[in-house]
Amino acid sequence: MIQRLLTRPAVWVVIAALGVGALYWFQPWRLFTDTVVTDTLSSPPSSTPRSSAPAAPDDVPTTVVIAEGSFVTHEHDTDGAARVVRNPDGTHQLELIGLDTSDGPDLRVWLSDQQVRTGTAGWRVFDDGEYAELGKLKGNHGDQVYRIAAGVDPGAFRSVSIWCKRFAVSFGAAELKTVASR
Repeated sequence: MIQRLLTRPAVWVVIAALGVGALYWFQPWRLFTDTVVTDTLSSPPSSTPRSSAPAAPDDVPTTVVIAEGSFVTHEHDTDGAARVVRNPDGTHQLELIGLDTSDGPDLRVWLSDQQVRTGTAGWRVFDDGEYAELGKLKGNHGDQVYRIAAGVDPGAFRSVSIWCKRFAVSFGAAELKTVASR
């Protein structure tokens, strides 16, 4: 029966269409591709002023880290750090520092109100509550900067996830812990 089916051209068209669809959906070549990003990160002042440089007056706006955390692995090995920065002009940005993860289809950077959980329990929680998509992941390695839109309150979010939108799974996430005022 199977041999007879395989002699029909329509069956081969269906098999080819399924194969092309599977390649599009899973994009297996991304297991072997890397994109390195080298965005310029902000330079928040250190908590201890250098002796050779005068301390900035209190009324001069400076770059301030308001939250930060380290990535944990979920679906794919993920390492690096994340921080939310308030710029001198009052805008905010998310910085991914030394990100190291797998490439994948349709990866996004999300701020989420969900708690970071380790292991498989944390793979699918980030779309359960409120989240803000900051954009497509620029690359799976390096330093990256994502602007946070003016209408998004960074204080309303407790984590950042490298989210695979196609499969609704987190590659890795970092809990954003509030940094004490300096």
